Formats: sequence, C-alpha cells, structure tokens
Amino acid sequence: MKKLPGYFLFAFLSLAFLFQPYFLSAQNINLGLSLSDGKIKGFYFSISSYFNVPETKIIKIREGYRLSDEELPVIFFLATRAQVEPAVIIDLRLKGLTWWNIALHFGLKPEIFFVPVTVVKIGPPYGNAFGFYRQYRQRKSWGKVVLSDVDIVNLVNLKFISEYHHLPPERVMEMRAKGQPFVDIHETIIREKGKAKGPAEEPKAKPGKGKGRKK
Repeated sequence: MKKLPGYFLFAFLSLAFLFQPYFLSAQNINLGLSLSDGKIKGFYFSISSYFNVPETKIIKIREGYRLSDEELPVIFFLATRAQVEPAVIIDLRLKGLTWWNIALHFGLKPEIFFVPVTVVKIGPPYGNAFGFYRQYRQRKSWGKVVLSDVDIVNLVNLKFISEYHHLPPERVMEMRAKGQPFVDIHETIIREKGKAKGPAEEPKAKPGKGKGRKK
C-alpha cells in the first residue's frame, strides 16, 4: 500500500482539526435528544429514587460506558447488595465477567434476584429462571443454578419496577412476555397510575377563609 504524500497527510489532519468542533457538537446534540425523551428521563428518575443515587450519576454512567438502559438497574442493584461503588461492578463487567459471575464474586446468593409470585405456570422469558428457583431453593443446592445475563436483566428489572411502583410482579411479567422493553413497561405503568388517580381537584376554600378576606 502506497503512503500518502506529506502535503496530503497535512491537509487531512488540518481538516480534521477544523471540523472537530462540529463532531463534538453533533455528539452533544445526540446526547441532548436522548435525554429529552420523557420515557428515558422517567426511567432514570425512578432508578434514582429506588436506589437512592443522584440522577446525574446514572446519566454519567449510561453515556460514559455506552450501556443499555435496562442494564443500569443491574449495576446499581449489584453495587447496593455488594456494598461497593457502581464503578467496581462496571470494571468487573468490562473485564468480561457475566452478571452471574459478578454476583458470585461478592458471595451474593441467587435468592436476591427473585420476587415471590402467585402464578404457577410461568412462560418466557421468566420460565427457566423461576424453574431453577423453585427446584433448588428447597434443596439449598444453588450450585447447580446458573443465570444468564438475560435472566438477570429480566429479574432485576422485574424486582425494581414492581417494588418501586408497588405493583404485582405478575403484571410486569405479563407485559415483558409480550416483548415490551422495560423502559416502555415503566412508562405504561406511569400512565396507568396517572389515569387511575384522575385529574387533580382544586382544594375547596374553608368557610371564612375565602378569597379577598381581610385579616
């Protein structure tokens, strides 16, 4: 392969330098658009409230490591249970460890991922995980259980959303079984709760304390 003449290389580097602000501003525009999405902001706010972490920290981790939104609750869940900083969990993840191996690394038991459910027959994507849970929890033989990354993402988000919204986990499982992303499930629950409350009523003025009454 022939090398570019020196003046071509110089011209290329000069153009790259000149257009650098444009590329940086384009990245900022994309970031601004993603954060302006009401569904995403609502999801981050709930993560912030549930795990008691600043929302800015969630956004920083999300953008800094290019994680998916559904992985964020997993990071904070494991960090809280292991009593370490989220950065420690992320570092282990970047080294190639699965979510399951990270949990084992800190001696966390499989029970932490599950919520009690009343439904007997559980279909995908929760069937296999709950099958392991019901089979081995009585025998205390958890060594035979291995939860995949997908299992743990599903289980942690189920726990997070159902507990945060005080909702039966079966409702979340039903929506997830239809293939809905957790961000959309969260948004649906927010809207359903808003409709259930109805429009806010204006407080009625108490007798003798109406508008314009002199003190």
